[in-house]
Amino acid sequence: MTSQEITVALEVNGHTTTVTAMADTPLLLILRNDLQLNGPKYGCGLGECGACTVIIDGVAARSCVFPLAGAADRQIVTLEGLGTRADPHPVQQAFIDEQAAQCGYCLNGMIMTAKALLDRIPHPSETQIRNELSANLCRCGTHIEILRAVLRAARQTP
Repeated sequence: MTSQEITVALEVNGHTTTVTAMADTPLLLILRNDLQLNGPKYGCGLGECGACTVIIDGVAARSCVFPLAGAADRQIVTLEGLGTRADPHPVQQAFIDEQAAQCGYCLNGMIMTAKALLDRIPHPSETQIRNELSANLCRCGTHIEILRAVLRAARQTP
C-alpha cells in the first residue's frame, strides 16, 4: 500500500500550523525539517534510542516512528516548548544543576521522558524513574547524573 499526501493541522508547543506531506512521514522529519525544531534528534530511526522523544497528549512518544497522519488533532510538545534559556523549565534546570550531560545527544529524550513521568507521577521513586528512562540510551554514561536530575526536579515539584 502506498502512502498519500495529506494536509494536517498540527498543534506544536501551543501553536497551530498546517503541514502537507505524505501520511506516513515520520513526525520527527516534520518537526525538524518543516518546523525547524531541533530539540528532537534523529538517533536510530527505529524508536529504540529515545533521542527523538516528544510529548503527545501528555505521553512521551518516539517521533521517528510516529506518522504524520497520527498527529492530527493532538497536542505535541517538543523540548523547545518547555522553557527558554532565560527561563528553563524545572526539569531542564535540574539537568543543568546536576550537569547531566556530556555529549548531550540523549538529553532531549531524557528530559521529555522525565517531564511526562513527572506530569503523571509528581514524586516518583528512584525505581520508577529508572524504569521510565530505561529505554532511553545514553552512550556517554551520565546515567547517575540524569537520575539525580530527575530526582531534583521531583523534589522541586509542589
